[in-house]
Amino acid sequence: MIDPFTALAAVKSAVSAGKELVSVTKQIGEFFDGVDELRNNHNKKKNSLFSGDDENSMETFVKLQKAKDAEEELRAIVIATRGYSAWGELQEIRARTRRERKEKEAADKLRKQELVEKVVVIGGTLVVLSIITGIAVLLIMSSKGML
Repeated sequence: MIDPFTALAAVKSAVSAGKELVSVTKQIGEFFDGVDELRNNHNKKKNSLFSGDDENSMETFVKLQKAKDAEEELRAIVIATRGYSAWGELQEIRARTRRERKEKEAADKLRKQELVEKVVVIGGTLVVLSIITGIAVLLIMSSKGML
């Protein structure tokens, strides 16, 4: 898992060292990926039927709250260095990236499901053909008196 707090620390140190915000886009992306992963983990724990571990759910909740605070820090940095419109653009890019990732995951899942279906159909066909071939061989052998 990408640690969003480490990524934010890298962004903060780069900006305080006088680097342009565009030079730390990789770290910003890692930050958002980490926050999204924390959010997904928390939602999985919260919505799990088998999650009897309230302590674990609370831990993911606390991490998510810290990530929200860190996101506010990043927002302040972006607005201070590039303006409010840059934050809006960054959010649009983030939403598009998240949407594209979900679409890719859905396409991968569908492709995997189709592959499993093909394997089942081909395997079933081979089993049926083997049975038919076996029956045919037995019939031929019995008609020739070999059995």
